[in-house]
Amino acid sequence: MAKQVLIRNLAGELYTTSHEWASSYESNDRAEPDHNEATLSMSYLKFDRRLMANLDESTQREYIRTNRKGAYSCSSIVGCNTRKYHGLLVIPVPSLSANNHVLLSSLDLTIIQHGVPFNVGIHEYEGDVFSPKGHKYIREYNVDVVSSTTYRVGGVILEKQFLFCHYINRAITRYTLLEAHSRTTLRLSPFLAFRDVKMLTHRNDQINGDYGVARSGVTFCLYPGYPTLYLQVSKEHEFVSDPHWNEKNEYIKERERGYEYTEDLYVPGYFDVDIEVGESVYFSAGIEEADPASLTQLFDEEVAMRITKDDFRSCLLNAALQFYYRPDATHGYLLAGYPWFGVRARDLFIALPGCTIYADAPERFYRIMDTVLPEVRAFMNQISLSTEIRDINEGDVGLWAIWALQEYARWSTPADMVSRYGDFLNELIHYYLKNIHPNLRIDHTGLCYITGDGKPLSWMDAKINGQAVIPREGYLVEVNALWYNALCFYREVMPSQWTEEMEALLQLVEKSFCNIFINEHGYLFDYVNPHSTRRDWSVRPNMIFATSLPYSPLPKSTRRSVIEIITRELRTPKGLRSLSPKSDGYQPQCHGTQLQREQAYYNGSVWPWLLGPYFEACLKLYGRSAISFIERTLIGMEEELQQHGVGTISELFDGNPPFKGRGAISFAMSVGEILRSLELLKVAKSKYDTQTLPIIRYE
Repeated sequence: MAKQVLIRNLAGELYTTSHEWASSYESNDRAEPDHNEATLSMSYLKFDRRLMANLDESTQREYIRTNRKGAYSCSSIVGCNTRKYHGLLVIPVPSLSANNHVLLSSLDLTIIQHGVPFNVGIHEYEGDVFSPKGHKYIREYNVDVVSSTTYRVGGVILEKQFLFCHYINRAITRYTLLEAHSRTTLRLSPFLAFRDVKMLTHRNDQINGDYGVARSGVTFCLYPGYPTLYLQVSKEHEFVSDPHWNEKNEYIKERERGYEYTEDLYVPGYFDVDIEVGESVYFSAGIEEADPASLTQLFDEEVAMRITKDDFRSCLLNAALQFYYRPDATHGYLLAGYPWFGVRARDLFIALPGCTIYADAPERFYRIMDTVLPEVRAFMNQISLSTEIRDINEGDVGLWAIWALQEYARWSTPADMVSRYGDFLNELIHYYLKNIHPNLRIDHTGLCYITGDGKPLSWMDAKINGQAVIPREGYLVEVNALWYNALCFYREVMPSQWTEEMEALLQLVEKSFCNIFINEHGYLFDYVNPHSTRRDWSVRPNMIFATSLPYSPLPKSTRRSVIEIITRELRTPKGLRSLSPKSDGYQPQCHGTQLQREQAYYNGSVWPWLLGPYFEACLKLYGRSAISFIERTLIGMEEELQQHGVGTISELFDGNPPFKGRGAISFAMSVGEILRSLELLKVAKSKYDTQTLPIIRYE
């Protein structure tokens, strides 16, 4: 406990003094080890019974497990579903919709002794009523190698371990009886949904309540078009048909977000299975029939693939693995986040270096690039628009792709990058030079001018009724920083393709950038629209890229002043604010209805992924003196692994203390850029031969 208090104090102290400072890898593509859970020396992924019994705390913490095929399992750590996206088995059903579908919502466990049942499940119902109150029986929840919950009911101590299999749609739960003084029976009651994650189901007459027989189990398919769900037990048992609707389950997170939040779930019956002290019983839920006799071996094999997390980096490595999506043997993508994001082009390229090459998994980088580059080429050649990758047609996507190639060249060598991706880089550069992109043009200034019809055109993509909340149009500061950097990088790695005309363009871009974006207060306009008087004076984080990228168009004095104002007004222990608190329209909390959230996303919410470019800018400008500052900031991020999304980093945070995690519980850009930050720090420490803090280990 003392160590946790120290971290919080340190993070807080660092935040209040930051302005003073500013002024003065996996080797092959097998079923990857899942770095999902760990018992850490700091115990930040191990939760005791006091926290688990406090539903205000335990229901706010969520876990996510994925199978790399787009399916996942997700709930609160106490087992109470708080979102419509939660479920034990949530899988893609492409024939029905582009979204995932919840088949098995939950599995209630009842421990029976002397004929007395103790239901250790938990659900929330209308009126903030929790029933049954199984959380009071939890002795410990720990994420060691697999998720493990230990229950104590009288003289019974039972351990429940859960895992989600690699590359198949199967969840396995292992129940092990550690102590008991008399005969013990486990009763397992499945709660079925069979619905799209964006919808809710209610009691109806269209349901097919019939069940089929499987080896040591039963099957269900509630509605046409769905795959058959196989529920199987590893030992002899009795399935008792007792069909009924469990009505008015409430999902508090949906209520908070202004959506429908009440659902009826179908409970077809229950499995009764006796268990002896020291014995383990396995329960499998999947869309293919399993061999019950092999469940023990399958569970052990899956466990053997997983590596215990024992530090900050290993937790992030696991989180990065969760985003990896391989729909088939040859294609690979990065999902933008869980539980609701799909593949988004900009997110993919921003997260790609951190979630692959800096996560010890270059083979995933190669596979993803081999998958995505043909899609980008098809768009550039006006052949087709990707159906798998969203927003591939947005103006800055290609520039982020070039940045990802630049990071690869830094990790490998420029020659290797050119050998693998030189043709693509050349195509991208000349695509932009041809001025044929549907919403981006290079005008007489040499700068990229982004146009649209009021829709969001950058990563700040919040919209209301299809129109951008922040109408960024014209010269966008980060887009043009990326453009300048892309040209410089192209000149560096492919000098034979460089021409006098391109050199003249580069000089023009540098001059225009400084003339247009630098204002008299020493920072940069967020965007400038030359066809109106619109210049955005708001202090926003996008200007960090003009200082962080390998090539900057800014003089050193301006870079220094930009970093200083970002540190003073935007930096928090969890990332950079999207808007300064001094600006009109600042909204520090991102919660409430969708309308309220859209207004707040980029008007004050904190984005952790921006720590990557911020740290890079600090290291470039301050060198050795930035190292301890960055380390202490990362320690503040480390405690986040105990919050919101356990073992991972959230999409965003509130702009004011206590900086509560919001949005997606696990976000690829957040995880990727923190992993890249660790690599930047490692390189800097090696360069300056500084001592590594014991709390952050890299090997």
